[in-house]
Amino acid sequence: MFRRHLLTAAAAVALPCAARAQAAWPDRPIRLIVPFPPAGGTDVISREIGGRMAAATGWNIVIDNRPGAGGNIGLDAVAKAAPDGYTIGMGQAANLAINPALYPRMPFDPLTDFALISLVATQPNVLVVARGAPFRTLADLVAAGKARPGTLTAGNAGNGTTGHLAAAMFAQAAGIDITHVPYRGAAPVITDLLAGRVDMFFANPLAVKGVLESGDVRALAVTSAERSRTFPAVPTVAESGYPGFEAVNWTGLVAPARTPDAIIARLNEETRKALALPETIARLAAEGSEPFASSPERFRAFLVEEHAKWGRVVREARIELN
Repeated sequence: MFRRHLLTAAAAVALPCAARAQAAWPDRPIRLIVPFPPAGGTDVISREIGGRMAAATGWNIVIDNRPGAGGNIGLDAVAKAAPDGYTIGMGQAANLAINPALYPRMPFDPLTDFALISLVATQPNVLVVARGAPFRTLADLVAAGKARPGTLTAGNAGNGTTGHLAAAMFAQAAGIDITHVPYRGAAPVITDLLAGRVDMFFANPLAVKGVLESGDVRALAVTSAERSRTFPAVPTVAESGYPGFEAVNWTGLVAPARTPDAIIARLNEETRKALALPETIARLAAEGSEPFASSPERFRAFLVEEHAKWGRVVREARIELN
C-alpha cells in the first residue's frame, strides 16, 4: 500500500514537471538538419521556412547541413536525435520514399522512425528537348519512341534522382523504351542535350530555367498533377494523354519519433503560417516549387503512398545505384 501511494505521488509530481518543460519549449535553439549541401534547392527552401518561422515566433532556428548518401546521413541524424523538439529535419522524396528501394540497407525506417510535422513544397520535373529536336509535343516524342524502339535517350542528374525515376515512370506509362544516361549533375546533361547527344531531360525547373528563357531548349511537359505556376503555358504529362501521371520531388519537415504531440502541433501551425505568406510563395515560385502544407496525418498518408509508388517504379525499371 505504501509503495502504491509513493508511486502515485511521484507520478503526480512528474506530470506537472513534464508539462512545465513542454510549455517552456523552446528555451534554446532548434536545430534544423538539411541533408544536402548549402545553396541547393532543399537548403534554400529550409532556410526560407526556418527564417520565416523564426521571424514570426522569436525562435532561434539554426540550419545544420549534413549531406551524403542521397540524404540518408542527415535524416539518420534526425532519427537518432533526442525526441525533445530541439532537432528537426527537412525530409525529401529522395531520402524518405526513393532511397529505401535503392539502397540495400537503410540506417533508418522512414515509416516508423519519424514524427511527421508537415509537407512543405512540391516541385515538378520539366521534360525538355533541344531547340533543334524534331519533337514539338509529348505525342511526337512517344511516336518517335514507338517508330524506332530503343533509340530514345534521356540524360539525368544521377541514378535514382527524381528526374531519372520520372523518365522511367513515363516510359512505363507510354509503353516505350528510353535509355537512361546518368551524369554528375544537371549542367553536363544540358551540355549534351544542346549538342544532340541525348534526346531529353526530365529536369529540375531551376536547372533549365535559363536555357528555357533563352530558347535553347523547349519544354514539352511538366510532371506535376497540375500546371506549374513557373511554367503556366507548359502542359502536364497527365493532360497530354496520361491521366493520373504525377512524379514530383517534395520536401517535408520531420522530427524524431516520440517527439511530444504538442510540440509537433506547434511546429505544424508555424509551418503552415510560414507557407501561407506571399513572400514565401514568391520565393518558392522562383525555385519552381509550390507550397504544400499539410497536417501530420495527411503527411503520413502521402508518405505511405509515395513509398509504395517509387518502390514499384524502382523494381519494375530495375534501377540500381551503380
